[in-house]
Amino acid sequence: MKFGMMYEIQIPEPHYPGIEKDRYDQILAQVVLGDQVGFDYFWTVEHHFLKEFSHCSAPEVLYGAISQITKRIRIGHAVALLPGQYNHPVRVAEHAAVLDILSNGRVDLGTGRSTTLIEMDGFEVDPEETRAQWEEAIRMIPKMWTEETFSHEGHYYNVPPRSIIPKPVQSPHPPLWVACSQPESFRSAGEMGLGVLCFNLSGHEQLKERVDIYREAIKHAHPVGSFVNDQVAAMCIIHCGEDDEETRRIGAPEGAWFVQMAEKLYAPWQGRKVPDSYKFAVDAVQTERVNITADDLLESGAFAMGNPDTVIDVLKNYQEAGVDQVLCFLQPGNLAHTRIMESIKLMGRHVIPYFK
Repeated sequence: MKFGMMYEIQIPEPHYPGIEKDRYDQILAQVVLGDQVGFDYFWTVEHHFLKEFSHCSAPEVLYGAISQITKRIRIGHAVALLPGQYNHPVRVAEHAAVLDILSNGRVDLGTGRSTTLIEMDGFEVDPEETRAQWEEAIRMIPKMWTEETFSHEGHYYNVPPRSIIPKPVQSPHPPLWVACSQPESFRSAGEMGLGVLCFNLSGHEQLKERVDIYREAIKHAHPVGSFVNDQVAAMCIIHCGEDDEETRRIGAPEGAWFVQMAEKLYAPWQGRKVPDSYKFAVDAVQTERVNITADDLLESGAFAMGNPDTVIDVLKNYQEAGVDQVLCFLQPGNLAHTRIMESIKLMGRHVIPYFK
């Protein structure tokens, strides 16, 4: 099982002048350490307008910096938003190709369509159109990387014959992933030959059901790219420390803050018509996650917090569920940089080697 560092770049209030620079400097130090101790991937989101929850609106710029200060860790976009008002697919292909060159072939491209009205309304994105826009764009991007002259005539995009340059280092192209939450998304990902990025915080039991759906679908894949990326990566909020009880006591409230903030992002859906493609996610937040506590999340395995042995015991369940990579969410809430660095060291010293 592989291990990825997963970030939203959270900056809870109160803020002070320069806090964003401090947080970005901390993340650069953390990924350098993660590269040294054995983490396989570094992933961040693309989000807009989500103050406190995610100050990560231009991850492709951050990735460029990371590519120059790391040696082996892969750099994953989790996820590039593909509705055209956020990112034209030509620009996504270009950004990823340049990053692949600068990182010497270490890029994985995750994609998605956005789930919050805060972001969609801010970019004038129609929620009814996002799934179709994503599907048209994801079928275009690998062709841009592999065809000398690319052209496309579709519902949302029309591109006359053009050379999309530069081309990525990886041959035939970087691995492709998609963000998934509902069972149908796992099935669709498998049918399209895409890797899964699962950000659900429902623990490992639900994961097993989703992974089984994906594995069955991928047997009959018609990949949108040049190959099938048969991988499931699932998020777990992790804080690893020497003292089991103290680590949970300090980490659990910060993880709970993350979950509570994520729930609030769905509040604008109240009173709005929810498209069928978003009902699962909206209903899950408004019903399943009501009054959920940190203890519930520790019990389910959505949180893995404690000493290395405790973290290993939780992550064994992810391995048994068929997860190929744990997306280790190491920076929940306002967890101190020093504690995150110590957690990364302990993960590299004890947890990662156990699963290798």
